[in-house]
Amino acid sequence: MNHPYCTSRGCDLVNLYQQAFIDNFPLPAITDFVSAKTLTYGEMARRIARLHMFFEAAGLHPGDKVALLGKNNPTWICVFMASLTYGTTIVPILNEFNPADALNIVNHSDARVLFVSNSIWEHLSLDAMPQVEAVVSLDSRKILAERGKKLTGFVRGLTRRFNKLYPDGFTRDDIAYRSQADDAIAIINYTSGTTGFSKGVMLTYDNLAGNVCFGVNSRLHYCGSRALSFLPLAHAYGCAFDMLVPLAVGAHVTVLGKTPTPNLLLKAMAEVRPNLVICVPLILEKIYRKMIVPMITKKPMRWILAVPMLDRAIYSRIRARLVEAFGGQFEEVIIGGAPLNPEVEEFLHHIKFPFTVGYGMTECGPLISYTPWREFIPGSAGKLLPGIMDGKILTDGTDGGNGEIMVRGKNVMAGYYKNPEATETALEEDGWLHTGDMGKLGGPENRTIFIRGRYKTMILSANGQNIYPEEIEAKLNNMPYVSESLVVDRDGRLVALVYADPEAVESRKLTDAELVDAMEQNRKDLNRLVAPYEQVSAIELVSGEFAKTPKRSIKRFMYK
Repeated sequence: MNHPYCTSRGCDLVNLYQQAFIDNFPLPAITDFVSAKTLTYGEMARRIARLHMFFEAAGLHPGDKVALLGKNNPTWICVFMASLTYGTTIVPILNEFNPADALNIVNHSDARVLFVSNSIWEHLSLDAMPQVEAVVSLDSRKILAERGKKLTGFVRGLTRRFNKLYPDGFTRDDIAYRSQADDAIAIINYTSGTTGFSKGVMLTYDNLAGNVCFGVNSRLHYCGSRALSFLPLAHAYGCAFDMLVPLAVGAHVTVLGKTPTPNLLLKAMAEVRPNLVICVPLILEKIYRKMIVPMITKKPMRWILAVPMLDRAIYSRIRARLVEAFGGQFEEVIIGGAPLNPEVEEFLHHIKFPFTVGYGMTECGPLISYTPWREFIPGSAGKLLPGIMDGKILTDGTDGGNGEIMVRGKNVMAGYYKNPEATETALEEDGWLHTGDMGKLGGPENRTIFIRGRYKTMILSANGQNIYPEEIEAKLNNMPYVSESLVVDRDGRLVALVYADPEAVESRKLTDAELVDAMEQNRKDLNRLVAPYEQVSAIELVSGEFAKTPKRSIKRFMYK
């Protein structure tokens, strides 16, 4: 049954949040994991009301840009929701961007106000942002810089003004927001750029409504459910399903606010016991390699796993241990943001771990496809969202029917901000979006997506075969002493760049020569697993981790 504010006829997103804040006024909304301080929905709405007064004093109007740059925390969320419910366009910037890139985004977006963490502001200046009129601290909520002293004085007297406006205190009856047009731009979300160029994706209120209402109607979150937010909220994936969906239904969001190291994450999972886990493949793959692989590769364990019935008991124990590691009370783990290693996926499916893999991109805010874990088809990226997204494959009939995945529907962006050339390249006139991913459609109703790799990374062999380096890398990454790899084309030869796992090398006390020999053995073993045209001619060791985007995708353009 659909939520009363999320129907097939559409959704007034602002009204959805207005009603959610009213209905859940006394319930916990946001908790900061580090400080353990909690805001109720009423207290969050009160902060939003104060921010609306600030927006008015700053002369902001619907459509004006507000930039948001800092780590996840309750104030970050309040600023985002205040912009969404006021009608200004929020520009969330990943705090992992270097200062120069962040500055370029602030200026390119035409932001008039910047909310920023103090530690980041130390590397910026108002003089370098000519269109910004005020800079506000996400830590103290004070004015850090402005042109003139108007807003500094206003902020100092904001509490007095607020109390005068609400003499009987701020109540649920005071929550009232103006609806925004479906096609109004709610967010400009700058991509993290594996190709080296960051583009401003314009997402409308209707784009967000498509994602939010799907999450609400699918009961990914519900009133009173618990969410642990550890992905960047400035990225579309975390933004939609760790913030926008839970806050639309009265769920309780705990914000980690720190780098999600395995130890910290396991501690937080045990305390919060989330009802849904949203994560990227890197987290599951690390747990698999560190916790599971050493266990199942020991000789006694290999013998036990070869015995029918005994293997079931062992796999059941491994599953229970994994479930408890994620808090023990979740319905499923949704993996997105990057491909999941096939070996890890196969093992998790074999032990019946409740996980599913979805597919999306910033340009769809982000969701394109998803399937509940009980219906998930291994090797797929979920099913096109019914009634929301459609898909097709651009193929010439070769390569087994694989081709570029095209999508169209409610979630597809309005275009790239101030970049008509890139918009024209990505969007067809009839609304079809070029995803840049190669794959095919299959499964029930031919609506399940199977991804091979990125169109831009695909390598054409000398005999015309399409080579997807991601598939080769997935096999190589499971081999001894390999932390991560990148397969590149060197004058018609495939070469694998490898960053060796420093912990594994140290534990075995390998010399440089022994590590080189181990990699040569990996190359031989790899070539037995791939097609003749996918043979790797050499493995080259690199001295450090590959440069990555803020969402931990390798910046391939730097290694061509």
